[in-house]
Amino acid sequence: MNKRELDPESSPAAKFGALLRTSREQRGWTQEHLAALAGVTSSYISALEIGRRKPNQRISTALDRAFGSGEQFLSKWREAGHGVLFEGFDEYLRHESEAAVLRLFEINIVPSLLQTPEYIRAYQEAPVLRGVATQRQADERTERLLDRQRSLVQDPAPLVQAVIDEGALRRPIGGRDVMISQLKYLESLAAQPRFLVQVSPFSAGESRPFAHPITLLTTSNRSIVGYGETERRGFLERDAKTLADWTSEYDHLQAEALPRAASREFIRDVRKGFEHG
Repeated sequence: MNKRELDPESSPAAKFGALLRTSREQRGWTQEHLAALAGVTSSYISALEIGRRKPNQRISTALDRAFGSGEQFLSKWREAGHGVLFEGFDEYLRHESEAAVLRLFEINIVPSLLQTPEYIRAYQEAPVLRGVATQRQADERTERLLDRQRSLVQDPAPLVQAVIDEGALRRPIGGRDVMISQLKYLESLAAQPRFLVQVSPFSAGESRPFAHPITLLTTSNRSIVGYGETERRGFLERDAKTLADWTSEYDHLQAEALPRAASREFIRDVRKGFEHG
C-alpha cells in the first residue's frame, strides 16, 4: 500500500496511521528519527503508517511523548475500541492464534475460551448495567472472544487444558437456563480428546496456587508465553524463570484438581442441581 492508496476511513488502523504520518511529515521527521524517539524500529513506524500494524497502548503513549501531543494518539487508539483491552493482550492474541497447547485457569468464572455465547453476553453486559462500561465496549469484548473461540476449531486445533474453579460452576452467570447450557457445553468439551477439563474443588482449600487468572501458551516450536491479569491490568510474561514457576504451579494445580472422569461427573452433578432448582 503506497501513500496515495492509504484511505484513512478504511479501518481504525489506517486512520491512526494517517494521523501518525501527517504528524511526522509536518515536523519534517524521517521514520528513522521518530522510531528512535519512540523506542521502536523504523519498519514498525512504517507498518503503523500504512495500517499494516495495529497500534497498542504502549506505542500510542510513546508517540504522544515523542510528539508532545498530550494524549492525541492514545485517544485515537481508545476511539478505535482498543481501550477495552488490557495492555499486553493484543500481543498475547497474536501468539494465541498459533498455539499448540493452551493451559487455562480463571477465578470464579468459566475460562473465557470455554464460555457459551449466552454466558459471554451475560457476563459482559453486567458492567454496562453497573455503569462502568459502555455497550460498545461490551459488544467488542463479546465479538473478540467469539472470534478467539473459532480458533479452537481450526486445523490444526490446539490442545486445551483447563482447570475450572468449583466456584465458577456454581456461580449463576446469566441465571439458571444459561448455566445449564454452559455446564452441558463443558460436559461435551470434557468428552473430547483434545480437551482436558478438570475441576478444582473447594476442598483444595489453600492448596490452589493461583490468585489471579493465568494462561500458559505453548507454540508449535515449544516456546512458552504466559498471560496473567489482575483487577486493573494485564501482563504478557516472557521471563524464563517466571514461566518455569508458572508452569510448575500449573502442574500442581492439575495434580490437586479432580481427574478427567471425576471432573466430568462433578460438572454433571452441578448441572443437575441447577435443573432441579
